[in-house]
Amino acid sequence: MKLLQKIAMLVMLAGVCTTAPVKAQIIKTADLEKYAKEKYGDKWLDAAANLASGLTLDKNQSLTYQQVIEAPGKTKDQLYVQLNYWATSTFKDKQAITLNDKDAGCIIISSTIDAIADHTGTLNRYVVSITPVIRIDIKEGRIRVTYTVPTYDILKAEDAGWLGAMADNTKYNNKNQNLYSDGKRLKEDKTDHRLYDEQWEIAKHYPFVEKDNKKRTSAKALVMTHAYSNVVMDKLQEAVTHGIVGNEDDDW
Repeated sequence: MKLLQKIAMLVMLAGVCTTAPVKAQIIKTADLEKYAKEKYGDKWLDAAANLASGLTLDKNQSLTYQQVIEAPGKTKDQLYVQLNYWATSTFKDKQAITLNDKDAGCIIISSTIDAIADHTGTLNRYVVSITPVIRIDIKEGRIRVTYTVPTYDILKAEDAGWLGAMADNTKYNNKNQNLYSDGKRLKEDKTDHRLYDEQWEIAKHYPFVEKDNKKRTSAKALVMTHAYSNVVMDKLQEAVTHGIVGNEDDDW
């Protein structure tokens, strides 16, 4: 009976982060994973390797995407208002807009996506969050979007892997369920010595480095991060071309 209880606890713990709230409410984490699998396949190692062949890290070794979106007939001021509307209606974090300069035609957004990837290995469990920096430069009739992810932010639970869960760990799991409910723990939380944060430099992990003992986690992190960048670009394209709700024209 005790063994069955531990297995049930493990299954419940493994499913918590897949529905974790995302501060940048562009797409739910579960829907993003479905989208990524449909677009790139469900073999994370292969998908990450395929994507890496077409990706280039920037001078800071960050993952950066850039796209120019045309908006014929729209003035710089119109686009500025439209993009502010998109940013405030999309990102629930009140501090997400870190720069908003109308004269310069620049909006910078930074908001954390909690638990974008989650992997339970043999010994440890890793929950990956990212904080992309989205810079939107605005000119007459077009915008340029620069999307940058500098690091993966890691919640590492030692001895919370498949083998660790089979140990006599019920008390530990019970105490820490709530820490996983939003994909992260409070900063400087020392309630359990096995739970702590790490930052992984993208350039030092798979698929940019072949010999990576955390390659399954970093592979999924890259694919999910890339998928999220695609969604952001698509949503911005839609906002610029058709508006947020479809009735933001001047005919009223």
